[in-house]
Amino acid sequence: MLVLLPPSEGKAAAGRGAPVDFAGLSLPGLNAARAAVLDELVELCSGDEAKAREVLGIGEGLRGEVAKNAGLREAGTRPAGRVYTGVLYDALGLASLDAAAKRRAARSLLVFSGLWGAVRTGDRIPSYRLSMGVKLPGTGPLASYWRPVMAEVLPEAADGGLVLDLRSAAYAAAWKPKGELAGATATVRVLHARTVDGVERRSVVSHFNKATKGRIVRDLLADGRLPGSPAELVTALRDLGHVVEGGAPADGGGPWALDVVVTDVH
Repeated sequence: MLVLLPPSEGKAAAGRGAPVDFAGLSLPGLNAARAAVLDELVELCSGDEAKAREVLGIGEGLRGEVAKNAGLREAGTRPAGRVYTGVLYDALGLASLDAAAKRRAARSLLVFSGLWGAVRTGDRIPSYRLSMGVKLPGTGPLASYWRPVMAEVLPEAADGGLVLDLRSAAYAAAWKPKGELAGATATVRVLHARTVDGVERRSVVSHFNKATKGRIVRDLLADGRLPGSPAELVTALRDLGHVVEGGAPADGGGPWALDVVVTDVH
């Protein structure tokens, strides 16, 4: 099972580990592209601050992020699973998993990134600021830049097994499973069901969407289940107490679209 996650906008402070070492990162086929994006980001953030903030889409209150990016080559690192914070990662709670579940997480989770392309939770990276929606002056739109590189590298990482795609739209644009792998992929939408005047109404949630996705992944890792197909995923999630609807596409040629229905949002 390969679980595709978005990063978090907020990140932990710089770690105390040695600066990033590309040789130590997973998915080495991405390293040349990683180095090119890092070079441009550092150069951008070492120059005109106002221009850098405009390109990165950050306001005056986050000007410290520009200086942080400028020093990325020398910045301390920590495992990616501890760099990313926020609602999804709080619900996932990697640090509180037992040893066996942590090993499953290290093998199964892949976090997408505008800077690194994708990393595993054990990869040591510095804290940074660069969303996939950014258009760098030289590289151009990052999702477009990463797409052909990901297409070369990620199918091998998936190894023909289940791909559980929990990414947001901006990060999903960087790679879409094709061919047989598309049929082994499941996307998840979280719906909030509530009764109004005796009628059940459902709505797509945002903040709680992230929390629910984090809990889904945690439940799978903690239970020890690594489903090998979308159908096995549906069974596993239902066994774990989740209400799951949807299934295979009508034409049988694309990802499964699953809805996880919740009544209590927290």
